[in-house]
Amino acid sequence: MAEVNTGDGGGHGKHDKKRAKKSSTRIDMTPMVDLAFLLLTFFVLTSTFSKSKVMEIPFPKDPKDLKVQQKVNNAITFLLTKDNKIFYYNGAFYLPGNKEGKPETTITEKDFSAKGIHELLLDRNKPTIDAIKKLEEQYKNKTIVADTFKVRALREQGRKAVPEKGIPAALTVLIKTDDQAVYKNVVDLIDEVKVCNIGIYAIVDMMPSEKKLIDEKVK
Repeated sequence: MAEVNTGDGGGHGKHDKKRAKKSSTRIDMTPMVDLAFLLLTFFVLTSTFSKSKVMEIPFPKDPKDLKVQQKVNNAITFLLTKDNKIFYYNGAFYLPGNKEGKPETTITEKDFSAKGIHELLLDRNKPTIDAIKKLEEQYKNKTIVADTFKVRALREQGRKAVPEKGIPAALTVLIKTDDQAVYKNVVDLIDEVKVCNIGIYAIVDMMPSEKKLIDEKVK
C-alpha cells in the first residue's frame, strides 16, 4: 500500500517562521512481489516443457552365424547410394545359380514422388492398412476404447504369418546404405515407413553382392 507522510512544517517557537508542509510518498512493494511469485508459480506449474525430437531407429541383433543369410517373410529391401538414387527388391536376395533354384535378384529404382516409394509401400502394406482402418472405425463408433485400439494396431503392424488361415506376415522393411548415400534420404524413407503404418523396419549392413548390383546401375 502507498502511504503519505506529512510534517507539521515547524513554526512551534515564538520567532520561528512557518514553513510549507511537505509530503513524502512511500510505496509498499510487498503485494506486488507476492503477485509476481504467484504468477511465476502458476506459469511453472501449467507450462509444458518442450521435449527433444529424437527419431528412434531400430537395429537388428547380429546373427550367430554371419555366413547364413537370415530369412525374412514378406520383406522389401531398399538400397540407397549416391546421387539420391534409391533401389529396392522384394523378398530374399538370390545370387545367379543359387542352390534354391530361384531367379537371381534384380533391383528397381524408385524415388519420393507421388508414384514412387509412398505408393509402393501403401500397396505392399495394404492388408495391415485395411485392418487398422477397421480398428479406427470401431474406435470412432466407440465399440473399442483407445487402449484396445493402440494394442491391436501395434499387433497388426507386427503380425506373424498364419499360413493355414491365409494371413500373411506384416511387411518388413530393410534399409541398406553404402558410404555415398545421403543421410536425408534415410530420414525421409523412415518417415514414409511410419506414414504407411509399417511397424517392422531396420537399418542393416549392405552385402557386397547388393553393392555390386548398385554399381552396375550407377556408374
